[in-house]
Amino acid sequence: MNLSSGLSYSERKLIHVIVIDNFIKGRGGIVIFKIGEFSKLTQVSIRMLRYYDETGLLKPARIDKFTGYRFYSVEQISHLHKIIFLRDSGFSVSEIAVTLNCWEDAFLTDQLKDKYLEIERAITREQERLKKIETALHDLTERKTRVHYDVSLKSIPSLQVLSLRKIIPDYFSEELLWKELTRFIEEEGLNISQNSSSFAIYHDDEYKEANVDVEVCVVVNQSGISKDGFTFRQTEKVDTMAYTWVYGPFENIASGYSSFAHWLQQHNQYRMKGRNRQICHRGPWNEEDPDRYLTEIQIPVESQLNTGD
Repeated sequence: MNLSSGLSYSERKLIHVIVIDNFIKGRGGIVIFKIGEFSKLTQVSIRMLRYYDETGLLKPARIDKFTGYRFYSVEQISHLHKIIFLRDSGFSVSEIAVTLNCWEDAFLTDQLKDKYLEIERAITREQERLKKIETALHDLTERKTRVHYDVSLKSIPSLQVLSLRKIIPDYFSEELLWKELTRFIEEEGLNISQNSSSFAIYHDDEYKEANVDVEVCVVVNQSGISKDGFTFRQTEKVDTMAYTWVYGPFENIASGYSSFAHWLQQHNQYRMKGRNRQICHRGPWNEEDPDRYLTEIQIPVESQLNTGD
């Protein structure tokens, strides 16, 4: 006999809520909690619990079909703690879902190592942004005006050099080439004066953010046998080399190149021709203060008046 058939909607709902309440209190054999109670016990907001439900990370143990109430079990607390740990470690929703499905020590270790490296790279990028902001703030505070770079012209003779040319990840990796060249000189016992000129030649036809073609050179008194990528050769003579001096950190070099653009605009009888060079007269190997670094930028040019163009 169906006793509820003669009851009103409100009466049936009241009976249903009483049954649910008894079930929650353990009279149904399982202890579960309303979403508000679960929120208090886990210190996670109802809003986030609903979000985890929507994203599939943590579905309620039971949803009442009549009221739509969400209920959670004690067993779900440890699962929620895993979600919170991964979220606070920077994992996205999709990454959390994958990790939860493969919660094993080996897999978790790999995931955490990858995330560690990702965060480390992000921190490095943010630190670089901070440096740029600090420089801008310092310049504003000191009311510095735009640095003016004087561009001059000179001729460069052909030079006997020992060089190493490679494709490197980026311009900052140029230091690795210099270390290789220095090691080769030491291993071969080559007699090269500490006062010998050294410079880098950039062979790309454009500025590149990766995979750059760089050749590092040191001037030598006599030729030798080329091997293992280390080459003795004569550089090309440059009749007209435009050059300027850049003082301070290597970050200032970009401003030096910008000054060339303005110079070429003012001296439009010249155009760029050939490979750029850079000579670092003072750097981290002989100067502790980056503000005292000294770099010479060289760009070959030719007069358009003599080319017939």
